[in-house]
Amino acid sequence: MSQGRFLTGSTMGHVVRMTATGAMGITFVFLVDAANLLWLSQLGEPQLVAAIGFAFAIQYFSVSASVGLMIAATAMVSRSIGAGQPDRARRQAGAAMVIAASILTVVATLVILARHDLLALAGGTGETARLAARYLAMTMPSLVIMSFGMVASGVLRADGFGAKAMYVTLLSGALLMVIDPILILWMGLGLDGAAIGLILFRVALMGLGLYFAAWQHGLVAMPDRVAVAEVLRPYLVIATPAIATQMATPAGNYFLTMVMAPFGDDAVAAWAVVGRLTVVAFGGVFALSGAVGGIFGQNYGAGLYDRLRSTYRDALIFCLIYTLVMWGALVLATPFVVQAFALTGQGAEVVWAFTTVGVGGFVFIGALFVSNAAFNNLGKPGRSTLVNWIKDGLLTWPVAAWMGLYFGAAGVIYGQAAAGALVGLASAIWGWRFVQRLEADPVPALDPEPLRPYPNPERFRRR
Repeated sequence: MSQGRFLTGSTMGHVVRMTATGAMGITFVFLVDAANLLWLSQLGEPQLVAAIGFAFAIQYFSVSASVGLMIAATAMVSRSIGAGQPDRARRQAGAAMVIAASILTVVATLVILARHDLLALAGGTGETARLAARYLAMTMPSLVIMSFGMVASGVLRADGFGAKAMYVTLLSGALLMVIDPILILWMGLGLDGAAIGLILFRVALMGLGLYFAAWQHGLVAMPDRVAVAEVLRPYLVIATPAIATQMATPAGNYFLTMVMAPFGDDAVAAWAVVGRLTVVAFGGVFALSGAVGGIFGQNYGAGLYDRLRSTYRDALIFCLIYTLVMWGALVLATPFVVQAFALTGQGAEVVWAFTTVGVGGFVFIGALFVSNAAFNNLGKPGRSTLVNWIKDGLLTWPVAAWMGLYFGAAGVIYGQAAAGALVGLASAIWGWRFVQRLEADPVPALDPEPLRPYPNPERFRRR
């Protein structure tokens, strides 16, 4: 484990490098997910695509909880690395995996038990709801498996191994790209094939994450009961608001699915396509928050406040340039997307509304992600929770519903963009003011007490 890769050198260089590796991995996985939807659409049954849309709206909650736990691990481990305590960081990483898996076991169980009610609340009915419930029952248990890979990826980023974290998702996604058409089309398993592919992807994610983080680089110490007990409180202090923050986005997506559902299966199918376009095109923006988290954490742990400010500024610049490039690319690609997914009428209108107007909101939503990373890693995670829930829980739903009355299904897209722009701009300004004042009013460490010595921190390092 290094003594802090982000403590020297250009902060823009670190931002670009870590975000690029993160974006490549996450974008490829989301691209595979979009291909998954494409394979299903080839079967000529809109219900299957709509079922995935409803299931995604619910599963998004659980996956977001996993992301929140990963963010917390990155923040905690990177601080210890920046403070020159690598053994402490190893023990924190191992304990975080156990805690994350335990939490997600509970989450997966609750979703499986309540899946029919959740689907009904989202507007799913009849055969579409039945298919979505089956998909959730098959895939939710694998969430626990995925938690190990997610935390391992966060630990790799905390120590500056951006490329290795990328390989975790890239190689797992490559597996899914190969097996999905085989399961869905060639073997004729349809929706069940998509579910089996997702489970295998998550198994690969866990295996590769543990291989790179624990075995190859020795970044994870075998957790024991005492280590878990010592790490539990400081980890949850970061993870609880981080999870609450991540939950805001799926909550907003769930509410918007409810608003979109009355417009019919065509609109919901287009909404599912928009969801895939969003994560594929803006993988760099989604990766930005996790990528700069380790940079913030290390420099915070080392007390290098000037580098915190330059990291924040450089992340905003990167986000602006990235979004403008993707906006142009999506407008050009829209006719091909509409044709590939066989969208007509209202469904095509939804996609066009997203690529021409909705994408513009990501200029500000990306800034929101940057401020989230600053708040989560610099001791004020509650602020991230507040601004995200204002956007997704307070503003997006009513604004989208109101605009839907005037513009139909496309109005849902317009409302989402308007709420994101307003809150994103306010959050970016708040985060910048916070980072500027941090040196004069530093935030106390969450876990100042040293952990007890660990007898064999190199236990899993390959010899």
